[in-house]
Amino acid sequence: MTRGGRGPAQRLPRRSRIRRRQEYVVLQRDGRRRTTPHFVLVWRPRSDGGSRLGLTVSRKVGGAVLRNRVKRWVREWFRRHRTLVMPVQDVVVIARPGAAEIGYLEVATELARALRIQ
Repeated sequence: MTRGGRGPAQRLPRRSRIRRRQEYVVLQRDGRRRTTPHFVLVWRPRSDGGSRLGLTVSRKVGGAVLRNRVKRWVREWFRRHRTLVMPVQDVVVIARPGAAEIGYLEVATELARALRIQ
């Protein structure tokens, strides 16, 4: 699919997203946690398919524009690096207050360190 004639759309495929509330609940209950200065990551290995991402960005992070910016940055990082997330797992990223005040490079660094990706 092209977007405005600029080449193929580069988005995170639907199959790479955690979308159901029940999946979030299971991850919160059974997943492992790691905290960074701006994010909390919860993950759990899965046996089928590729790694998937879920996002939680509350109003404590900022207004709608800031929350959407944080979500775009995290999705973009995951889209580019999801094949490096090994073993295959579901990952939920919860943004903490202050996450909107950093740039994409710092977001990428924190996520890579938290998931131990070089």
